[in-house]
Amino acid sequence: MKANDEHGQFNGPGEVRIVRTLPGPIERVWEYLTDPEKRGRWFAGGPMEPRQGGKLTLNFRHINIAPDETPPEDHKQFHDPGESMNGIVTRWEPPRVLAYTFGDTGESEVTFELATRDKSVLLVLTHRARGGDLPYIAGFAAGWHAHLAHLIALLESAPRPAFWPIHGRLREEYVQLLAAGNSS
Repeated sequence: MKANDEHGQFNGPGEVRIVRTLPGPIERVWEYLTDPEKRGRWFAGGPMEPRQGGKLTLNFRHINIAPDETPPEDHKQFHDPGESMNGIVTRWEPPRVLAYTFGDTGESEVTFELATRDKSVLLVLTHRARGGDLPYIAGFAAGWHAHLAHLIALLESAPRPAFWPIHGRLREEYVQLLAAGNSS
């Protein structure tokens, strides 16, 4: 398994950490995390106030990233017509660290840490779920894994992989890894 295909690591029942190596430069990767149009091409668009404490809206409309695919029944709302979620920027340290909550109440928080490695960028994504989001951590892990595959393809100007089939397979794998108490 290539490094950019490896599963994330569960650091407890509510936290997953995924590491990827992306083509640089770091400023370009930062743009794909923060620019609404670019972020919408691999994850979710929507406005983001560029500061700690800033408001954020994630507009999930996966028909934009997987237009020829049929989503599973439990994810149709994210595919089309889409669904929005508000959040708060908790860290804004361009171009190295971005963190924000999922939802106004902060049931989850995602942190992106970027570091330059020669001509590449090391991305460490950590998703921490609390309270009501705890049961969904395996799904978050699968989602991030699939979304990051799309980000890498965009940055490499390569064809994007199928989203929903990968997401479904990964969700089952992450459920098993979480139940086993580890990841490899």
